[in-house]
Amino acid sequence: MRSFDDILAIAIARKGSREAVLGDAPAPRSADQIAAIPDDRWLAGMARGIFQAGISWKVVEAKWPGIEEAFDGFEVGPLSLMSEERFDGLLTDTRVIRSGPKIAAIRDNAAFIRRVSETEGGFGRKMADWPGEDFAGLLDWLKREGARLGGNTGAYLLRSMGKDGYMLSKDVVARLVAEGVIDKPPGSRKAMQPMQEAFNAWAAESGESLTTISRVLARSIG
Repeated sequence: MRSFDDILAIAIARKGSREAVLGDAPAPRSADQIAAIPDDRWLAGMARGIFQAGISWKVVEAKWPGIEEAFDGFEVGPLSLMSEERFDGLLTDTRVIRSGPKIAAIRDNAAFIRRVSETEGGFGRKMADWPGEDFAGLLDWLKREGARLGGNTGAYLLRSMGKDGYMLSKDVVARLVAEGVIDKPPGSRKAMQPMQEAFNAWAAESGESLTTISRVLARSIG
């Protein structure tokens, strides 16, 4: 595969300048900043990603203040113990996107966050301590242990919270295929290992964050 500098050069040639490639890239948050994010914000982030899946993100954005209100600010404890009456009330609440499976996933993720938080000193602490060298493992863990957090939903959650990592967008996958790292979008933890190794190699070579490397790969094609 090409070096990171070579791929960056391709991206700069396509976009016109280094600034166009990297200028508006958000810097990842520190481990302490991620650890300090309250559990309710992690659940809110999961809920946003779950609601966005398969529908217009603009619809979710427009409804978000009402969704926050309907879910009482995503307080984890009460939502993890959601009664059938509360569940049925949300199914008929016009402030939310009334999908039974998605509302159930939010309830289940409240229980997931609560379990992790009780043993790890906060869900954010668990996310902060997970090493970037095994970001694929973190995505796999969210998919297995959480509800409806597979695909890019888990990655979008982590990016929105400032966790350093990569997005498996169409363009990133296309660059990884072009570099011979993978031959198709990875669908399992085993299939993601070569991709993780490639990101680790580019990070060691360049000193750049996984977030920056992911952005450069995407902009070298998209």
